[in-house]
Amino acid sequence: MNRWLSPLVAVLLFWLAFPQRCPAPITYIPGVGVHIGDTSWIRDSSPEQYKVAEKAFEAKDYTTALMAANYIVKHPRWRLGDDAAKAYYLMGRCYEAKGNDERAFKSYQKLIETFPNVVNYEEVVKRQFLIANRYLAGKFWRVFGYIPLYPSMDKTVTLYEQIVKNGPYSEVAPPAQMNIGLAHENKRGLFVRMPDYPKAAKAYGLAAERYSDQKMGVEALYREAMAYTRQARRAEYDQSIAAQAIATFTQFIALYPEEPRVPEAKRIIESLKTEQARGSFEIAKFYEKKHRWEGAIIYYNDVLLKDQGSKYGTIARQRIDVIKKRMM
Repeated sequence: MNRWLSPLVAVLLFWLAFPQRCPAPITYIPGVGVHIGDTSWIRDSSPEQYKVAEKAFEAKDYTTALMAANYIVKHPRWRLGDDAAKAYYLMGRCYEAKGNDERAFKSYQKLIETFPNVVNYEEVVKRQFLIANRYLAGKFWRVFGYIPLYPSMDKTVTLYEQIVKNGPYSEVAPPAQMNIGLAHENKRGLFVRMPDYPKAAKAYGLAAERYSDQKMGVEALYREAMAYTRQARRAEYDQSIAAQAIATFTQFIALYPEEPRVPEAKRIIESLKTEQARGSFEIAKFYEKKHRWEGAIIYYNDVLLKDQGSKYGTIARQRIDVIKKRMM
């Protein structure tokens, strides 16, 4: 018994000789949950609680400001009051100041969803728009909300879509819809750009339709036509995309004949027609090589319909004459 007593006494004396710091207090806050640490920032009324959050924000103590504001929006009796609306806004500002734009956007979104008639609505959606713009410019998204790891145009698109959904006719909705198209065009793979022109064209098309009475509608229609053009130039035999680009440019010229880019649109239409003729020409050559003369003549004639003045048109006429002689 005495053999065990001496070591225990020695350990006890050593522990008493070097006192340890007491761990942070753990407090259960009704309606909020467990909080570890100081609770001196908690007040008994919503207005007083918001004053704590606001004062901490002004002092750039964003951690305390976030805790104090979060207490308001989670409190069962305060979370639907006027101070809760201000608290959500303050949380967004805090997260922005800390560089955590993802959480800032979510705080602003929670404010809009909980208080759709909030007086500073336009400012809130503008802040959301500026956050989305930073991600469009290449800002990295965070893993688990903390570790910046990668840019993502897909996730950026979801921000702009939410902004447009919040208010399709708000001040920032037209540029947000346009930036959806731009984000699709800016998509990247691991090492190279991988633009999604079909989705970009669709986004621009929606902007052109929805905001046709604004200057943005003119730009949107032109960008829609350009997205189809870029897609058509990547396709080997997809004639329908080139036709869609031609139709969209034709609409652009008809609606805005005085627009400075009309000559460029006409030039692109001619180049697309040449591209269409090239596609039909390649198909005709394939049929001719297989000695399928009827099919070859059909597609050589299609070359003449699409762009008879091009080099493909000249060769197509010659090949039609040669094939017809063979078929006699």
